[in-house]
Amino acid sequence: MTISVGSKLPDAEFTVMTDDGPAKLTTSELCAGKKIVLVAVPGAFTPTCHANHLPGFLENIDAIKGKGVDEVAVTSVNDVFVMGGWAAASKANGKITFLADHDASFAKALGMDIDLSAAGLGTRSKRYSMIVEDGTVTSFNLEESPGTAEISSAAQLINQL
Repeated sequence: MTISVGSKLPDAEFTVMTDDGPAKLTTSELCAGKKIVLVAVPGAFTPTCHANHLPGFLENIDAIKGKGVDEVAVTSVNDVFVMGGWAAASKANGKITFLADHDASFAKALGMDIDLSAAGLGTRSKRYSMIVEDGTVTSFNLEESPGTAEISSAAQLINQL
């Protein structure tokens, strides 16, 4: 499956860091009855993801939620401890939900996995942003290169809300 506008998100399970430690969160729990923004990045703390892509969503969180979005979430092929550390380092706790796709199963189910072994990263997710309403993709923005965050940026996505 390659995800596109009109597709339903597949059933998947993420791990999220909570005050009580790691917990499971499914796509249906994340999306049911809600309008969400889902952002995927190749890796937490990687240069483009950490210094460019995530900050745009954090800086525009109020504007995004002001357009009727219930939740903004970011997913990456990293473990829950890395994602929890990234949330804390970015001062995004309580603002953005950090979804660990530890084995790339979500990225693979969407057809959004990419082999970045040449860069020392292994299997990761392609970079994209999407708007999802009650589990159905209503807008999808895929970057052609994992090192850029323009098409999938917060500025571009806000115009689609």
